[in-house]
Amino acid sequence: MEKLTGKQARHLRALGHHLKPLMQLGKGGLSEAFLAKLDQALEQHELLKVKLLQNAEFSLSEAGEAIEKALKAHVAQKIGKTLLLYRAAQEDPKIHLPEP
Repeated sequence: MEKLTGKQARHLRALGHHLKPLMQLGKGGLSEAFLAKLDQALEQHELLKVKLLQNAEFSLSEAGEAIEKALKAHVAQKIGKTLLLYRAAQEDPKIHLPEP
């Protein structure tokens, strides 16, 4: 899995600016059920926001790294308590990244 370039990350941040958090990560943590739902949501939407709730037992950075490893997704942005995640759809990706 390649890292996003600055240009690609900017493109994704622009696309994700208007999005509302689709999922919330809290006390339950990164359970298999949460990761399965997130995997399905990424396949469907490609770009989405996840909000880290106050009762979460880990930091935003730790959550981002764990999600990147588990789902082979990219963290395009960390802002406040929100992660902007990107992963191209397996079939017919709708978001096309600029060339590196």
